Amino acid sequence: SQVSVFSDLNHLIDLTLHPDYATLCGITEAELLRDFQPELAALAESQNLTERECIEKTRLWYNGYKFEENAVGVYNPFSTLNLLSRKKFEAFWFATGTPTFLVELLKKSDYDLRELEGCKLMEDDFANYRAEADQPLPVIYQSGYLTIKSYNPARRLYTLGFPNAEVKYGFLHFLSPYYTQVGSAKTGAFIGAFADEIEAGKPEEFLNRLRSFFAGIPYELNDKTERHYQVVFYLVFKLLGQFVEAEVSSAKGRADAVVSCRDFVYVFEFKLGGSAEEAMAQIEDRGYPLPYASEGKKLFRIGVEFDAAERNLGRWIIRKT
Repeated sequence: SQVSVFSDLNHLIDLTLHPDYATLCGITEAELLRDFQPELAALAESQNLTERECIEKTRLWYNGYKFEENAVGVYNPFSTLNLLSRKKFEAFWFATGTPTFLVELLKKSDYDLRELEGCKLMEDDFANYRAEADQPLPVIYQSGYLTIKSYNPARRLYTLGFPNAEVKYGFLHFLSPYYTQVGSAKTGAFIGAFADEIEAGKPEEFLNRLRSFFAGIPYELNDKTERHYQVVFYLVFKLLGQFVEAEVSSAKGRADAVVSCRDFVYVFEFKLGGSAEEAMAQIEDRGYPLPYASEGKKLFRIGVEFDAAERNLGRWIIRKT
């Protein structure tokens, strides 16, 4: 009502981005450590973690919300209290409601999902509560799926991102069927199997399973642009990050995806409309593996071509060092 053309309720004070209230709706880490010591100790014991490991995992999963650019991050109170009660790391808040409306908004806007992390929003746009297809970010932020990561006062420009692992993986998992039409249960099974093959050092099996995943996408969805397939790759590797370290990048001079686990590092380059040889040459020429050479892990360079006619993975080349 406040932002409408009518005069009723036009004297409200919007607490969004108000520094005095930035920690009102969450639990700060200082409060968590001060008030929940017995519960944290019980959680650490049940999860077979040290106290430090327990705090770090809790921070990763449920901390990260920022309601003002200079404020400390806060933990999601609903999820944190459920964690301490049930002693399990689960998507408690995400399970309270499904963001179908937001997914439809993203689809209508044809928003590139790869830009959600690190997206920019002007200060004045935070007051835009209207759900418009050409401006999905304010509503996604107001709904809690994005939060403030940094602020440029000279430009009055905010950088947004997922607040924590609970929101990131829950949101991306929920989005995946809308971009692949592969059911969420099947997607979860695929991702778990992908992680097993990555940790076992089996890139051939991983790529064959990825080919099966693409084969499950209905034909009517296959008549898509190159960006659509890049988003599907992005979803697969981002969801893989639940179980192993997975970085996805489309920036110039960086590999499409790097996956790291205990014993192996994988550097992937996918060529849509190009050859596996070209993908491998790009990996070598641009030195993508160099930052990982000192980790003491076995390194796989993997160049993959995407067959436009078959709408699936084509040939690939794997080199191991």
